[in-house]
Amino acid sequence: MMAAVKAGIGSRNKDAGNMKFFLCVMGMVMIIEGLPYFAFPSKMKEWVLMMTGIDDASLRKFGLVFMAAGLIIVYLAMKGS
Repeated sequence: MMAAVKAGIGSRNKDAGNMKFFLCVMGMVMIIEGLPYFAFPSKMKEWVLMMTGIDDASLRKFGLVFMAAGLIIVYLAMKGS
């Protein structure tokens, strides 16, 4: 019975570690995403206005390419570890 209890505790610790890692990654994404708005606010306003003129299909393709690239990067990073 003690082994089962210890296994449950270990599982919770692993879950907590995974959550900490997830929150770390989300924090880093927010830092990277916020950096241009902090460093170049006037340029970001120009970019946002420019994006309103781009059709939805092009924006979707651009987003799809970025998501695929991110997925490949995560896959390669996890495969290497």
